[in-house]
Amino acid sequence: MTEVLNAIFGEFYGRMLFILLDATQFTIYLSLVAFFGGGLIGLVMTVLKITPNRAVRIFATSYIWLFQSIPLLMLLFLIGLGVPSFFQISVSPWLAAGIALTLFTSAYMSEVWRGALESVPNGQWEGGKALGMTFRQTLVDVVAPQALTVALPPTVGFMVQVIKGTSMAYIIDFSDLMRIGKQIANSQVPGAEPFIVFPIIAFIYFVLCFPLSQWSKSMERKRALGTTR
Repeated sequence: MTEVLNAIFGEFYGRMLFILLDATQFTIYLSLVAFFGGGLIGLVMTVLKITPNRAVRIFATSYIWLFQSIPLLMLLFLIGLGVPSFFQISVSPWLAAGIALTLFTSAYMSEVWRGALESVPNGQWEGGKALGMTFRQTLVDVVAPQALTVALPPTVGFMVQVIKGTSMAYIIDFSDLMRIGKQIANSQVPGAEPFIVFPIIAFIYFVLCFPLSQWSKSMERKRALGTTR
């Protein structure tokens, strides 16, 4: 790949692009960890938020409120820098970034999915209860399948926010696209000035996010057409 980039952009810029693209894989990996990890925890919190048990609902609401209220940048500072300093332990940038982004993602994904569940008419719950179905059976067999079509577009759309959120992980030395690009821009090497490097970084983020954004809009349009027929 390096040879192809060198042939197209020249040796210097070809090498720089290769380094940035190589770092992009870690941005993608971190995004996937945050999305699936946060999605799993968010799913649990969604169920807890609508459960009949009041104490459990309060716990889930408190969790969501807490991690929606703390900025992602602050979470990264606390987990990546504060915890290691306070407890005198070593926390790798990978672990710190993964935990911070997972907590951030889970709080917002939970609200997305709760909203999707609440969009299902209350009569569906009442119908399940009338048939003698348990809360779990009604949720899994009746309500969740209907809520899925509502939840998919915003879920995919939120993946864009997760990808962009990974750019903040450079503050705890996570070696992703943003950190490597910043190092190149600060190297003071002729041809690697910030006004050259940062637009390239922005374009790479655009390439990662734009297809997801369009996919989300496409699903939303299809859902809207389905509901109007």
